[in-house]
Amino acid sequence: MNRTVLKWLLVISLALNAGMMTTVIVNRMGSAPVSARQNDQASLPDYLQLNADQRRRWSDIEGSFLKDIAANWHEIRTHRETLVRQVFSEKPDRGVIDAEQARIAALQDSQQRRVITQLLAERDLLDAQQRDRLMNLLLSRYTQEATEEEMLHRH
Repeated sequence: MNRTVLKWLLVISLALNAGMMTTVIVNRMGSAPVSARQNDQASLPDYLQLNADQRRRWSDIEGSFLKDIAANWHEIRTHRETLVRQVFSEKPDRGVIDAEQARIAALQDSQQRRVITQLLAERDLLDAQQRDRLMNLLLSRYTQEATEEEMLHRH
């Protein structure tokens, strides 16, 4: 495969990862779908109609997840900044660019694995109807959201 194809595959992967991570983080921070927001600004646990035991278990698994994701996003942002500064420097160093690109991809892969682990843990504590609601919420968010890079280049 040539370098151009690999670059486009990386860009697509980064966009998908960014969209997925944004969706999950927004959901964890209490955002809910439009229909749920219209019904008393419901949080995700409210939208899913978790019972008391489910809410306790949800809370138990959510704390470390949010902390891990926030730290990961911070590291990704740091590498993205280095990458962008290098691309627009007086004399871009292709080795530095490639290394930053690889580090970002590795961090995003790790982050996506963490999200999947979290979603599987959440799935285990939900009943069938709640799982369907969460799945449909995530799927609807993926179809509606554009990455920041897409939005930047649309204007």
